Amino acid sequence: MNKVTLGSTGMHVNRLIFGTLPLGPLQANLSAAEGGALIRHALESGITMLDTAELYGTYPHIREALSGFTGEVRIASKTHATTASEARSHVEKALKELAIDRLDIVHIHGARLADPCSDRAEVLEELLMMKQEGKLRHVGISSHYIAAFRAATSRPEIDVVHPLINRTGMGIMDGSAEEMAEAIACCSKNGKGVYAMKALAGGNLISEARASIRYVLGLPGVDALALGMLSREEIDANLKLCSLDEADEEIWGLLEKRRRKFKIMEKFCKGCGACVDACTAQALVLENGIATVKEEECILCGYCAAACPEFLIRVV
Repeated sequence: MNKVTLGSTGMHVNRLIFGTLPLGPLQANLSAAEGGALIRHALESGITMLDTAELYGTYPHIREALSGFTGEVRIASKTHATTASEARSHVEKALKELAIDRLDIVHIHGARLADPCSDRAEVLEELLMMKQEGKLRHVGISSHYIAAFRAATSRPEIDVVHPLINRTGMGIMDGSAEEMAEAIACCSKNGKGVYAMKALAGGNLISEARASIRYVLGLPGVDALALGMLSREEIDANLKLCSLDEADEEIWGLLEKRRRKFKIMEKFCKGCGACVDACTAQALVLENGIATVKEEECILCGYCAAACPEFLIRVV
């Protein structure tokens, strides 16, 4: 499979990156063995980079996939920490649970932060210190804000950016898809590695998946794209599309008929509002004391599920 260089990092990766979020408890809740088998298939088929996060709960799945694997693999994780000590604990937890010595990328995970580097300055400083210690290779930011990537262009300490971008601009907090694309191109011109997320808007654009994926990969400055995948068929089809621009009409006809749903066990909801505060798309509201989703705004990311103290939310 063809590889690209991720900005100025020197890392060569397949254009398709395995986004592990859907495997874990926030979405499909696959066992480590089930999720690990899918990741292993992806790695053996040519994928070279995995995207995860402290919040995703997918370290066991990745560790299962890596057991006995001798091929090339890069791992990017994210920390939503607000303090230096918490950020360090997140990185050290990842290294321990993945049974590795160093992460390739650690992002400041701030979907709702317009300037993660400034808002989480203490975290950034700690990540840079751990980079010197050899615990991680590159520091990045992950956000849904155009402003975050505009600010990152002048931050030499940021090596990689992970922006939300799709054809409709769904989920972008402060502007349009065209404006995000401009910020992405600027980051790339300044040497940042760019791998995009939410090309399918969390599943909302599945019926137009091929066109949506091609749109993102065709944007100037986009090196690669992280996609969540839950079957071998998805992995194989996405690999051919992203690496070779090949798409079997029959297979994609079936894949584009899939639908994902957001579910709240309303009967048991206590109306605490934790999910509303956690929603990156402002798609949740409390109505009559119960959490309710505005489906036209929801990007099906599942972050609200992590915030629910009763574990009543799932993206399926």
